[in-house]
Amino acid sequence: MDFSSHAERDGTRLHGRAKGAARFMLGPSALIGAMGLLRGADATVPTPAEDWRRATVDLVIHVQRHQATIVHCLAGLRAQTRQPRRIVLVDDGGIDRDGSLVLAREFAAVNAMAIEVIARRWSIGRTPTLKRQASECDGDVLVVLDADTVLESPEFLERCVRELFQGAGIASVCGTVLPLRGRDRRAMAATAAFRRWLGPDAYRDLNASRDRAARIEQWLIDGYRQCVGLVQQRFVHRGQMLAFGGIAHPVGAVAYRRGYLKDLFDRYEPVHGEDDQTHAEDIFIGVAFGNEGYRNVQLADVVARVQQPARIEHLPARRARYTQAFLRGCYFFDALLQSPLKAPRRAWRRLRRPAPKVEQRRVREAYRQPFGERLTREQGRPIGWALAFTALEKILLPLIVLVLLATGQWRALAIGVLAELALWLALLAAVAPAPRAATLARGLLAAPLRYVELAADLVGVLRFGRELRGRQADRARRRMR
Repeated sequence: MDFSSHAERDGTRLHGRAKGAARFMLGPSALIGAMGLLRGADATVPTPAEDWRRATVDLVIHVQRHQATIVHCLAGLRAQTRQPRRIVLVDDGGIDRDGSLVLAREFAAVNAMAIEVIARRWSIGRTPTLKRQASECDGDVLVVLDADTVLESPEFLERCVRELFQGAGIASVCGTVLPLRGRDRRAMAATAAFRRWLGPDAYRDLNASRDRAARIEQWLIDGYRQCVGLVQQRFVHRGQMLAFGGIAHPVGAVAYRRGYLKDLFDRYEPVHGEDDQTHAEDIFIGVAFGNEGYRNVQLADVVARVQQPARIEHLPARRARYTQAFLRGCYFFDALLQSPLKAPRRAWRRLRRPAPKVEQRRVREAYRQPFGERLTREQGRPIGWALAFTALEKILLPLIVLVLLATGQWRALAIGVLAELALWLALLAAVAPAPRAATLARGLLAAPLRYVELAADLVGVLRFGRELRGRQADRARRRMR
């Protein structure tokens, strides 16, 4: 099941990025977030059946031309309060391999850090790598991240592993994902482990351009991604967590229940094979978990930072690929997408046939639900609401804006844009850390990029529509044979 593609080149890779759907605060995704925040947290106190302290943790780092950030990534791991049992670096660069592994071995040697290295002669893609490691490792937990991801919070691994064992229904846990800025790279370079590797040499940031225009462009990109990440994850995703106990799919550095992940690959590879590719395999994995009744949990109090693309034009290209991949995941698991349509029938059945009042053992786990795809097809899942509303938002919002532009409804369009911008800035002020004024200024300067990405959503929808027609034509040809 190869869900990788040549989209991994030229700064448009989607793996390990914050790819949430909500960009516009007047859309249905933001409404779900607000409803979840108003509802509040579930008061159930979990009583986990397994002790997370005894779990064995293996960590896989996917390396593909990450020479500029590989040492930062390892320095973040070295500072973790919970150290993994194994650290496996998989260089999937093939003929495009750079010096990432050389730097990694040097850092590991001077910091007494045991790493295992796999260097492939040719690239096979991130998803086949993940599939192999899920099968070949024997730990309870498999943590997956890219070599351009830095765990900023020292307790990142410990918190993710602990949360993963709070209930049998939790399949993946991730933290908040924010951009890796120049100041973050410098802060990591000042740590003791990094300084031991650097020795007497002066630190030189390989991602910092000498060109002034390029530095300003990178500043805008980082500021935009910082603002979007804060609102998206600390408002929309937090609301989804409170409402449904999880999010649609994990982002960034992810801790998986390895057994669940291995079973998922074993089940869906014969179904989808090599033909059904996606540019973001964590979307497929997360939605597949939701289809089985598992949950993808995001923690707001631990942070991972990810290197962003250096060019603004890469943002809409990546957004269009994400939208196409997201809609493809909805297509694969349409029963989960139809969860809102199943709610009235389920409510009617409860009214006609009230459940008998019998004494039952209470399962002390919030959001516990029976597992299995059969229940999804019959009754739907809570997270299916978030999936359906996000898909609706991706299709309708660009079309509404396009219709207003085509019909010359400039006043209505201006009112909508101003109202949405005011709400965006208000939410950004609520979730941004101090100093808020600087964050609000960046959010205002980067506001046009949000509307560019709205157009990219439309491109992604059109691409998926063309892909869907191709699938249907292939299916018709197979039936005629």
